[in-house]
Amino acid sequence: MSRSVKIIFASVFVALLVVLSGSMFVVQESKQAIVIQLGKVVRDVRESGLYFKLPFINSVEFLDKRVLDLSPDKIPREVITADQKRIIVDAYAKYRITNPVVFYQSVRNESGLIRRLYPIMEAHIRENIGKFSLISLLNEKRSEVMQLIQRGVYSEAEKFGIEIIDVRIKRADLPDENSSAIFRRMQTEREKEAKEIRAEGEQAGQEIKSKADKLKREIIASAEKEALEIRGRGYAEATRIYNEAFRVDKEFYNFYRSMNAYSKSFSEKNTKFVLSPNNSFLDILNKGWK
Repeated sequence: MSRSVKIIFASVFVALLVVLSGSMFVVQESKQAIVIQLGKVVRDVRESGLYFKLPFINSVEFLDKRVLDLSPDKIPREVITADQKRIIVDAYAKYRITNPVVFYQSVRNESGLIRRLYPIMEAHIRENIGKFSLISLLNEKRSEVMQLIQRGVYSEAEKFGIEIIDVRIKRADLPDENSSAIFRRMQTEREKEAKEIRAEGEQAGQEIKSKADKLKREIIASAEKEALEIRGRGYAEATRIYNEAFRVDKEFYNFYRSMNAYSKSFSEKNTKFVLSPNNSFLDILNKGWK
């Protein structure tokens, strides 16, 4: 075989390889594909595997069939609530491509989907948030708002060949100037509430103190009264005993009283009395001396 024939065979073989490689494509598990011919979609492939196409005529576009995020890099928008409060809202959506042909024909790729779908999602966010007050959005009505937005976006998303899985608000904050004013108002309200609680506490403390003082006076008065009564009964009993002793032995009673008087009078050191010898205070001593 001549050299020229070998070159021809080699060229034909290479050409066949090129044609064969250009006529095959592989769809992975996480992908789906559409075959395009002269700008028109001729078929779609949703299962993974090895497939064939017309070389040089057909082209293949691969689309993801997993759940994707629709989170455009945009400045968060201001939305007005039903009670005329301005809030900053930043939202995102999760979607899945269910009809690759419609998706390609309507938006081509994810960037085109963001340009088409995000304004729709933003409109539903404004419409539904505008039906509720700020307080309800922060509390029990938040899930209801999310469901309304999701249903509205879901109905619009079908024409793009996608299924909306979820729509969520990532952030819903007040503007900076509003936040500062609200924080100042909250601080003022908390300070006012603290003063009221402190005043109520002081009033309650005064009432408790007054009741305690009144109870103290009552207890002391009752104790003093009882002590006087006991002391009076003691004095009466002592007087009775003294009277009985006086009636039994008058001289002994006089002697006893005199001894008590002497004991109290002469108990201190260097006690001096200047008395007449006939003074009645010294009767017992005089009698003893005689």
